[in-house]
Amino acid sequence: MSERNIKSWLTDMDGVLVHENKAIPGAAELIQQWQERGTPFLVLTNNSIYTPRDLSARLRYSGLDVPEDRIWTSALATAAFLKDQTPGGSAFVIGEAGLTTAIHEAGFIMTDANPDYVVLGETRSYSFEAITKAIRLINKGARFIATNPDATGPSAEGPLPATGAVAALITHATHRTPYIVGKPNPMMFRSALNKLGIHSDGTGMIGDRMDTDVVAGIEAGLHTVLVLSGIADRAEIERYPFRPKEVLDSVADLLDKDGKATKAEKAQTKNG
Repeated sequence: MSERNIKSWLTDMDGVLVHENKAIPGAAELIQQWQERGTPFLVLTNNSIYTPRDLSARLRYSGLDVPEDRIWTSALATAAFLKDQTPGGSAFVIGEAGLTTAIHEAGFIMTDANPDYVVLGETRSYSFEAITKAIRLINKGARFIATNPDATGPSAEGPLPATGAVAALITHATHRTPYIVGKPNPMMFRSALNKLGIHSDGTGMIGDRMDTDVVAGIEAGLHTVLVLSGIADRAEIERYPFRPKEVLDSVADLLDKDGKATKAEKAQTKNG
C-alpha cells in the first residue's frame, strides 16, 4: 500500500505530536490538514489517567487543536473491551478519572464485592490497601485486566512506577497475569478502528516506538510509520525482526503527501 492511498490515520501522542508539553513542529499543521480534508483520525495514548476532555485541553495548551472525540485512550479501549465481554458487568478499579469515567460510561458497576474484574490503570496515588484488595479479589476468582504494560512513566524528577510495575507486583502475589488491552495489543488499534467506523486497509499508524506502535500496527494490518522525533532512532530499528513501512524524521514529513498541491504550489500555479 502506498502512503498516498491512506484514507484515515491513527497516531500516537507523546513523541509524535508533543514532547514535554510542546507541540512537535508540523503536528499542528498535520492535524489541521486532516480536519480541513475530513480525514478520519484518532490520537491514541496508553495513558489512562486523563479523560479525553482533559487531554484535549492539555493538547490545546501545547498548541494542538484536537477535539475530545478524536482522542482514544487505553482506558476507553479497556472499557470497550469489558462492555463487549460482559455487558453490565462489575469491576474493582484502581485508577484515575480517565479510567473510572470510561468504565462507568460503559455501563459497569464499580464495586469491591465479588466483582467480575479487577481493572488496573495508571495512577499517581497507588494505595497499599487497594492493591491488597485487588490481590484478594483476584485470588477469589475476579479476572485481572490492565490498561497498559508500561513499567514506568515520565516525570520532571525522573521515572515513576507505572501500571506494568504494579501489575507485576499483583501477578507475583496471585500467580495471575493480566490481560492487557493497550499497546502493544493490537486490540487497542482495532477498537480505535471500530470507534471511527473504518477498516484497517487504507489506515495508517504513526508512532515513535518499535515495541508498541509499530509491532501492534503491523499485527492490526495497518500501514506503519515510525517517526524519529520520540523514543526510537535508526539504530533501534535494527534490533527488531520487523520493519515499519516508512521511517520519517517527524510528522512534518507527512504534510501534503496525499498528492494535493501545497500552498506554495497553489500560489505558484495561480501566479504563473
